[in-house]
Amino acid sequence: MAVRRVVPNVQSEAVPESREFYGLLGFEEVMNHGWIMTLASPSSPAAQISFMADDKTAPVTPDLSVEVDDVDAAYAVMRASGAEIVHPLQDEEWGVRRFFVRDPNGRVVNVLGHR
Repeated sequence: MAVRRVVPNVQSEAVPESREFYGLLGFEEVMNHGWIMTLASPSSPAAQISFMADDKTAPVTPDLSVEVDDVDAAYAVMRASGAEIVHPLQDEEWGVRRFFVRDPNGRVVNVLGHR
């Protein structure tokens, strides 16, 4: 299993203002589903930050997202370790397979892979 990228998720009620602010630093919008918007650096596309009001299909808003090349393997590892699964592994309508797990600091991590 390999990590492809790590993206901080900022809970926000000021998404348009965040787009404008981070645009001043060179970020550009690469995804916007209404409830989540992701900005990325054009020169380094894996450098990203997401802003969300609430997660559309999960009970909590994750603190960060970790994209892996094999989300099923990551899920198996986390379950075998006894980590707290906050949101079960499932396919989402916007093209990702994901689950949420709580880290030792209490942070919720969205572990995902694109389908």
